[in-house]
Amino acid sequence: MFYHHNGVSNLGAARFLVRWILGVIFVMAGYWKVFVLGADQHVQRFFVEAFADSWIPVWLLTGLGYVIPWWELAAGVLLLLGLRVREVAFSLGILLIITTYGHALMDPLFDIDGHTFTRLALVIFVLIISGNRDLLSLDAIFDSRHGSRLR
Repeated sequence: MFYHHNGVSNLGAARFLVRWILGVIFVMAGYWKVFVLGADQHVQRFFVEAFADSWIPVWLLTGLGYVIPWWELAAGVLLLLGLRVREVAFSLGILLIITTYGHALMDPLFDIDGHTFTRLALVIFVLIISGNRDLLSLDAIFDSRHGSRLR
């Protein structure tokens, strides 16, 4: 049905590649926001100032502004390692819902074809392709030690 080479199917190889691309995207986004731009600057520029005229309270904007870059960074690292991939991908879907709402609040007709749609497509791909096909991950190593099938 699916080609296998050394125990890795084409779907497993595809999931590995997509997982790594997604991981790199989120690591780099989080890294830039936290360590290059700076977390305080990120909060002020992209949250507090950008949404000053919105209904969203400053405490929530500040909290999201600090949490989102670290969320992106941690999720990206976990994807690269292949650790808790299903949960991490789902959390990134939630993150994309939050950021999509923010973009739509600022511009109801914003272009979702940019990084939002691309990231969502990659997240959905990772969620659809079963983890038991991705043997090149820490999830696979840990699950094989416990004799269970991957999620």
